[in-house]
Amino acid sequence: MSSENSDRQDLPADAAPPTETPENGTEPEAGHLPLLTEPRDGVPFVIDTPAGLERAAAALAAGTGPAGVDAERASGFRYGQRAFLVQIRREGSGTWLIDPEPFGDLKIIDDALEGVEWILHAASQDLPCLSDLGMWPDRLFDTELAARLAGLPRVGLAAVIESQLGFTLAKEHSAADWSTRPLPEPWLRYAALDVEVLPELRGKLAALLDGQGKLEIAEEEFEHIRSTPPAEPKTDPWRRTSGLHQIRDRRQLEAVRRMWTEREELAQRRDVAPGRLIPDSAIVAAAKAMPTTVPQLLSTKGFHGRAAQKEAPRWMRCINDARRAKDLPPLHISSNTPPPPRVWAEKDPEAAARLITARPRIAAQADKLDMPVENLLTPDFLRRIAWRPPAEITLESISAALAELGARPWQIDRVAAVITVAFLDPDPLPVKAPAPKAAPDTGPVEAAG
Repeated sequence: MSSENSDRQDLPADAAPPTETPENGTEPEAGHLPLLTEPRDGVPFVIDTPAGLERAAAALAAGTGPAGVDAERASGFRYGQRAFLVQIRREGSGTWLIDPEPFGDLKIIDDALEGVEWILHAASQDLPCLSDLGMWPDRLFDTELAARLAGLPRVGLAAVIESQLGFTLAKEHSAADWSTRPLPEPWLRYAALDVEVLPELRGKLAALLDGQGKLEIAEEEFEHIRSTPPAEPKTDPWRRTSGLHQIRDRRQLEAVRRMWTEREELAQRRDVAPGRLIPDSAIVAAAKAMPTTVPQLLSTKGFHGRAAQKEAPRWMRCINDARRAKDLPPLHISSNTPPPPRVWAEKDPEAAARLITARPRIAAQADKLDMPVENLLTPDFLRRIAWRPPAEITLESISAALAELGARPWQIDRVAAVITVAFLDPDPLPVKAPAPKAAPDTGPVEAAG
């Protein structure tokens, strides 16, 4: 792993675009795009000392234009979603790779980028862990969201680079354990390339959106992401255990709650992903079986995992405590969310008619705009307003209801009238609308980055 302790004094200078520099990629075979393999300035050193962090901050503050920003996590390996590497590139300052682990925060970097637009791909994935480091953008451009709004069929970073920049980017390290120390040089090369392409990609996407008349829409969406604070911790997070729907008994549910909580506390102490102790499926299997001894627990079908045998007495204690518990959790908790649409016709035929009338018309509007329907209007917003519409259905009341749910002004401008007309004259058999634009293929799930 390259280290900033090598006492580098020179600052990298931006060179020609990567597609014009032979060392940045291999020559393509016939019919293939060139593969970008080398950062234009070489693999940067990793900043891991206070002096290095000050040097990075000074260089970034002296740069010009927007900053490409990315963060690599260790999802599936370590507890939580904290960043184990932060990458930043800005014109005139080059690319910087920062190891956040030695530092309490990266506020000095945030200060250096005051007023600077940040370019991120799928910003909502990385902003929470950057926020934990004291970093938050004053302005934002999200290349993944921009690609969605532009109607691109594939919006993963590598795919967007291929379509807009004409070369390809390897993604083989996206799911790596970024808590590894030292970080292998191929991983650092990958991390540097991720941000190196962002400024050029931003320019291409902005021009594309502008040509489609969607740049202002995109800017409104970017600001919505930027101005929305990180989500508050969920109430009863243990209820998100995968497979919980199989539990039909309150005492079994208590066993799930106790095992989930015990696993969470143990995972936090050991700094390991909870699923690496025992998977959700093992918790549900044990709760359904409610064994009375450790051997019975270990023989339970579905109870498996690296720590299943080693920590069996721990999980058995949780089950025994659940067996003796008096204050049991309810099987279901009250919610203001509508029921599944499949039961609407039976529970509320008028609501069902509103939904099946409005839904294809919203899809047709999204098709006209050449964007996924969920980007035009969050599907849950339509379900909620169709299930419980305003007492008096008018354009003003529908607009106000959408705004209260969180729809942005540009969305309200384009769907409020459509919904109003659909609700005033719901037709259970509406004219078939054009097929909604499918959600873009985001590519492989990037578990760690």
